[in-house]
Amino acid sequence: MEYNTRQRPLILAEYGRNVQNMVDFCLSIPDREERTLCAYAIIGVMRKLTPQQANTPEKEQKLWDHLNIMSNFTLDVDFPMPVAGPDEHAIKPERIPYSSDRILWRHYGKNIEQMVQRVADLPEGEDRDILISMIAHHMKKLQFIHNKEGVDDAKILRDLAIYSGGKIDLDPATYLLHEFKEAPQPEGKGNKVQRRGKKKK
Repeated sequence: MEYNTRQRPLILAEYGRNVQNMVDFCLSIPDREERTLCAYAIIGVMRKLTPQQANTPEKEQKLWDHLNIMSNFTLDVDFPMPVAGPDEHAIKPERIPYSSDRILWRHYGKNIEQMVQRVADLPEGEDRDILISMIAHHMKKLQFIHNKEGVDDAKILRDLAIYSGGKIDLDPATYLLHEFKEAPQPEGKGNKVQRRGKKKK
């Protein structure tokens, strides 16, 4: 038995070794017209292997590009469209710029920090108080994810004050947050079977 590990690596593994073997056979055909017919047949197989992608001009372009790539850019056929050459294929995508903004507490995330800063600048009133309460309770939920034993309300309010630069200063003695508890885990089927099978004494 010949293992895949002993064979040469696939150029595009998503199409499998059979398609790669078809491409290799196509390259060995001496007659250009017959070779072109073979290339179209291979594209038909590749099209069926990717049914989740709609049959659009973009997909057809991608299939012919991939066929050319699997031939190491040596396939000499009558392509129905221009295909990417080795120079275009070698172009690396542009580097994604990541934000360098510092996050004060990662378990809260950047969004919470920005929300607090926006709410802190709102005029005093009921709307501002409601938003502060919503943010504080959400901060407690996020903290609870990392600490199932319990969350200190005073710490949440202290973090809120730091985020807002002191503009939101709530007294933990009078400003109480809701208590959150971990949801009970459903009993497994095995437990039910054992419970049903247990006889009364």
